[in-house]
Amino acid sequence: MSTIISIIVYIIGLLILYKVIELAVINGINKSNLGIYFTRKFNENNIKSKKSFLDDDLDH
Repeated sequence: MSTIISIIVYIIGLLILYKVIELAVINGINKSNLGIYFTRKFNENNIKSKKSFLDDDLDH
C-alpha cells in the first residue's frame, strides 16, 4: 500500500515540476526580444491574411 502512495506522490511531483518548467519557458520566450519580435510579426501576418470569418472554412 505504501508503494502505491509513493508512486502517486512521485507522479504528482513530476506533474507539478513539468508545469513549473513549462510556464518558465513560455514566459521566458514571450518576454525576450526575439519572442516579442515574432509575436508582432505573426500577429501582423495573421491580421493581413484574414479578411473574413469564411477564410477559416475547410471546404475551399
